[in-house]
Amino acid sequence: MREAGIGRILVASLHQAIADILPMRLAFYESWLTAEGLRDGTIGLAPLYAVLSFLRQEGDAYQRIATRAGEYAADWTVQGMSPLRRSLITASPRWLRGRLVLGVAGRLVRGTFRRSRLVWRVRRGTAHLDVRASPFCDVRDPVTEHLCGFYAAALSRLLSLFGLEAPIAVVACRGTGHSACLMEIPLSTGSTAP
Repeated sequence: MREAGIGRILVASLHQAIADILPMRLAFYESWLTAEGLRDGTIGLAPLYAVLSFLRQEGDAYQRIATRAGEYAADWTVQGMSPLRRSLITASPRWLRGRLVLGVAGRLVRGTFRRSRLVWRVRRGTAHLDVRASPFCDVRDPVTEHLCGFYAAALSRLLSLFGLEAPIAVVACRGTGHSACLMEIPLSTGSTAP
């Protein structure tokens, strides 16, 4: 993982999501997501791509696993934050809280894969996000459904953990043939209670 820049949070969350949703297939995926590799930080990019490729062949289980893994990654990211930082974000006014949560999301994305970045801007109450270099969306041939479910679920969970319920729309995905992975989040609507 260190050499390839793959973050432990990505591999651990994928492993846990597979265990939850496809427990009978976990041994197959542990051929690549080995316990030693997780512990030592030596899982490379090729094994990760193999896991994602085989998961896409599992039908609708892929989206469920990607979503669950994104939720785990968000939960673990927030649990890893200092209590003071969590409290400061929670106590912030809604307009600022949304931006602070997007900052946390940027660190989460960067922590999954060294080359990944989350570039965002807020205009008229809507956050426009661009996930760059997502390992989920690196495919040889375009697919019919977007592959950004991991990041969409992680963002959704981060928002809800800080009292900002908002729908996330995947506008474009590199996996479906677009030039970028783009999402939109209306930050000016939804619940306000932290």
